[in-house]
Amino acid sequence: MATTDHRKQSLYFPEDMLEEIQREATRQDRSLSWIVQQAWKVARADIRRMPSVNDVLGPLPPRPVAPAAQTATSAPAVVTSSAPASSDEPSKP
Repeated sequence: MATTDHRKQSLYFPEDMLEEIQREATRQDRSLSWIVQQAWKVARADIRRMPSVNDVLGPLPPRPVAPAAQTATSAPAVVTSSAPASSDEPSKP
């Protein structure tokens, strides 16, 4: 006899949907899990035809590569200024 792999997973449904699933489970004398599994089997093909988020938005642009961390042996960055030197400024009377 084959054993079934039981994995627990929390699923969240809107209250009215959960009540409807519970009523159907009671009507069929089945568990909530069985009802949801059967619903998935029936709807799987339709769900797979739905576009994914990537299909709707298109591919995302590549992410920029972060610069490598500066090491102790690296030369420090040089900052330049475009301000005129004091001797280049016109003299004031």
